[in-house]
Amino acid sequence: MSSWEVKRKWDLLGKWNKTFLVILWGWTLLILSGPFIVPEGHAEDLSGVVGGYDNRDVIERMNPVAKVVYYIGDLNCHQKLERSYSYNQNQMPFCARDVGIFAGLAIGFTYALGRRIELTLPLILLSLVPIGIDGTVQLLTAYESTNIRRVVTGLIAGGVTGIALKIIANSLDRN
Repeated sequence: MSSWEVKRKWDLLGKWNKTFLVILWGWTLLILSGPFIVPEGHAEDLSGVVGGYDNRDVIERMNPVAKVVYYIGDLNCHQKLERSYSYNQNQMPFCARDVGIFAGLAIGFTYALGRRIELTLPLILLSLVPIGIDGTVQLLTAYESTNIRRVVTGLIAGGVTGIALKIIANSLDRN
């Protein structure tokens, strides 16, 4: 696809579609680049609990962009080391399942661009079954999921949710 075609397609998008697209991909790229925007070995083990600011001492020493991403991750994710990916000797700001969900949101939204897709309640619920089974069985038994399985189940749930966000953006752009 030429740059002219990309610009033409961009110009056809409404303001809400553009806004959602930029936010979804911007946030996903910030999360994925998190381990590289802090010094090597700065965020090695962020294990904690959801809803707590467990890593204040580590996060306060980060640059402003990394500080925001890791702070949001610290408050909204358990960040267990064994359930997270690490690069550059730094743990990602969110666990593998959350990374899958955020990436799925961006991919699903992008996939739905230029397509007329209708979601039904059964399809939405079906997309949540893999993540629900994997997480619930892990919570209630000795079963321990893998990070690859966490990412895949997150991608499925996030992808369908991203498509739903595209439908919402289309609706907002029509008003």
